[in-house]
Amino acid sequence: MVFSSIVFLYIFLPIMLLIYFIVPNKFKNAVMIVASLIFFAWGEIRYIFIMLLLAIMDYTCGKKINQYFENKNKKKIYLFIDIGVNLLILFFFKYADFIISNINNITNLNIPLLNIPLPIGVSFNTFQSLSYIIDVYRGTVKCEKSFYNYLAYTTLFPQIIAGPIVRYETVDEELENKNISIDNFTTGMKRFIIGLGKKVLIANNIGELWHIIEIGEYTNLTFVLSWFGIIAFALQIYFDFSGYSDMAIGLAKIFGMEFDENFNFPYISKSITEFWRRWHITLSSWFKDYIYIPLGGNKKGLLKQIRNILIVWFLTGAWHGASWNFILWGLYFGVILILEKIFILKILEKAGKFISHIYAIILILIGWVIFAFEDLKQIAIYFKSMFNINNFINNETLYYLRNYGAITIIGIICSTVIVKKLLEKADNSNKKTYKFFGITIYMIIFILSTANLVSDTFNPFLYFRF
Repeated sequence: MVFSSIVFLYIFLPIMLLIYFIVPNKFKNAVMIVASLIFFAWGEIRYIFIMLLLAIMDYTCGKKINQYFENKNKKKIYLFIDIGVNLLILFFFKYADFIISNINNITNLNIPLLNIPLPIGVSFNTFQSLSYIIDVYRGTVKCEKSFYNYLAYTTLFPQIIAGPIVRYETVDEELENKNISIDNFTTGMKRFIIGLGKKVLIANNIGELWHIIEIGEYTNLTFVLSWFGIIAFALQIYFDFSGYSDMAIGLAKIFGMEFDENFNFPYISKSITEFWRRWHITLSSWFKDYIYIPLGGNKKGLLKQIRNILIVWFLTGAWHGASWNFILWGLYFGVILILEKIFILKILEKAGKFISHIYAIILILIGWVIFAFEDLKQIAIYFKSMFNINNFINNETLYYLRNYGAITIIGIICSTVIVKKLLEKADNSNKKTYKFFGITIYMIIFILSTANLVSDTFNPFLYFRF
């Protein structure tokens, strides 16, 4: 089940909300747990037992670490058990076939692949569990004494599939005392509708162009269409992922909880360093707090800082998928970030905002090419099209420009702060005309999104595979 579906919008969510708001506060977590298990089981029922077993293990190890907190050896044992089992599950489902394939390629063996489907959102759930057990070990959070509450945390359906990565410290108090109010319901519903519009009206429509290009003959791409295509992919993945995050944050608000922001208009960045402070913020902060800083961060000299950055970005790439293109994508950004720290940021300060922005956008788009194709040969072919000015434009390119030019312009405008500021002005204004304008916009977005979902079958969520 996905948020952008008729079943979720008109059956699952209304019934769940009705029950959730009727029952007393002490039963709201129970409603959340049951709803989350149904939501997850809709497409992945066989993996529910793994989720429940991991929740039991996390909870038990957390209590044991708390029990033996003054005994470093014993608490380390439970930390390593929990981390080891979580990572083993992740590696088995996500990386087993990748490792087998590479062994076969190197040794000419023919070890059969396991072909096990990847549980939806396994990477997000693993990182959420790891953050909890590590924080309990560090003493930065207290272990959850109620398994009932911990299960509610670890199965939260708003973020269970594609984030944002919710740390226990973010919601620990709200697991017991949810801040339910009319204002939170209204704010959450508006945020959800904005996310739905991003996903359905922009990501789905611009994604159709990228889908056509992705399955086509890359050698026939013109210079203009190859750049237009990767801009389409950049907009699709942004509105797809940030739209999901908006819907998750909005739902949490409705349920009386606060999730961390996950995006902050990344395409207005003027460097790659700034881009990664704005894109997938919860993942970047996770790697910073649990990998980069424990390795020493930037406190042990330049060479070790470079080593730490490369390790983090190798892992960031691998986290996104079991394929060499993701690892290459991670290292690509890792190298750029190193070069920016050493000298490029100083040059950009003198170059001005416009040049800096163009620099960032070009490097981001090149990175999306690496990200989009798992076959390294396809990446090379696509890059050749992007830099082949001799094959500049043709009639097919003009056709796609005419058909997808408008939605691309809309996507570019909406990836800036312009629309957000207009909506905030309408929401915060005391004038009835502004208020009416704002409410009308939200209603139009919801109605158009519903109409698109009824009439269209192209509705992928790109980050579900991670």
